[in-house]
Amino acid sequence: MKTTRNTTAKTTILEIIKNSEVALSHTEIQALSQNICDRVTIYRVLDRLVTEDVIHKIVNLDGTIKYASCHHLHDTAPHCHNHIHFSCEKCHLVTCLEHVEPTFDLPPNYQVNEVNFTLSGLCPNCL
Repeated sequence: MKTTRNTTAKTTILEIIKNSEVALSHTEIQALSQNICDRVTIYRVLDRLVTEDVIHKIVNLDGTIKYASCHHLHDTAPHCHNHIHFSCEKCHLVTCLEHVEPTFDLPPNYQVNEVNFTLSGLCPNCL
């Protein structure tokens, strides 16, 4: 059985991400963490949570990396983050559209290992 190390910083950062309805950047997480740890520790915790498959990374259209919580149980569902993300051009929020899977036809002899699919436009709040 795999064991993970839980620290105050890890617990706090994970709660911030889990309680957010949108994906958060490192800067946003740092602002919400109320100085519980320094920026380097936040990067390390985020990397560890990604490695542990508890959260996933989203590269926004402007190159900003955002982090979102996995909203499925790893024990009961196949682990897949290949869903669509929506980036609002007005409020800049990034939302996981977990029930919308991207579809595409690849030429023969190609294998997809990971998908980073981001749609851009206006979210319902900004329409």
